[in-house]
Amino acid sequence: MGDILTFLKEEGISSSLLEAISIFRSKYPFPKELNERKPNCLYYYYGKEVWEKALAALLAEENLLLSGPKATGKNVLAENLAMALGRPLWDVSFHVHSDASTLVGTDTYDGHSVIFREGPIYASSRNGGIAVLDEINMARNESLAVLHAALDYRRILDIPGYNRLPIHPASRFIGTMNYGYAGTRELNSALTSRFAILEMPLIAEADLQKLIQHSFPAIKSELRDQFIYLFYELQRKAEDGDISDRAVDLRGLLDALRLIQNGLKSQDALEMTIVNKSFDSYERKLVRDVIRARIASDLYAKHIFE
Repeated sequence: MGDILTFLKEEGISSSLLEAISIFRSKYPFPKELNERKPNCLYYYYGKEVWEKALAALLAEENLLLSGPKATGKNVLAENLAMALGRPLWDVSFHVHSDASTLVGTDTYDGHSVIFREGPIYASSRNGGIAVLDEINMARNESLAVLHAALDYRRILDIPGYNRLPIHPASRFIGTMNYGYAGTRELNSALTSRFAILEMPLIAEADLQKLIQHSFPAIKSELRDQFIYLFYELQRKAEDGDISDRAVDLRGLLDALRLIQNGLKSQDALEMTIVNKSFDSYERKLVRDVIRARIASDLYAKHIFE
């Protein structure tokens, strides 16, 4: 990937936001000792309006909650935002076993003495990082108590037995959430009030075209368009209730093109990255039918790429 600021200029992001990013990055240079935390994004997020809303919120010292269905690019955008602001990145994936010690840290023995081992919320807060709170609506009550403190306007983490930690002024928290997944629940108002909330739209056709073209510059335009139509056809089938949303997988579509580029036949690549995401045999048959109507089963790299 090239320079993300050049990408943002090409996307037409407002000059005032680009200037604010430049000021932010100058004020808070990337800590060299955390190079392993530098965001390493495989894709850019395409969508000017979403970019501008997200950047405006973070530059205004807000925390950001990205809400929306699968395949809307929530995690891609979160990683891109950390790259744009020039901040180290911590990923926090919530699950039923996440507790306060998972997020903040806990005592551990280093062979000589008991020390405090930092968790991702503590580490990102101390170092001015971006903490991506993935599937935040799966967080347990104990985890929510930690988040309430970290996201509060006072920006202080108070760890029992340790000093209070003022949260670094460059630190931001970006939550992501899907509705309807197993184990998820409604977020309480105390938590949502600590976020600016951005409802993520399905990627527009023009933006999906740019994403595929940027990721695969040698792709033939007519085949690129067929893969785009396939994605939206699967999306419509899911919206109509004919299939689940398992096959509506933008990352899977891009992975299929990568597998074809590396020598697989189109049928095998799409089977692995799209069809087999469903574990119901009837649904897999429906998904195969949609794919066969758009993509020939015996295409190789020489057919798809120049």
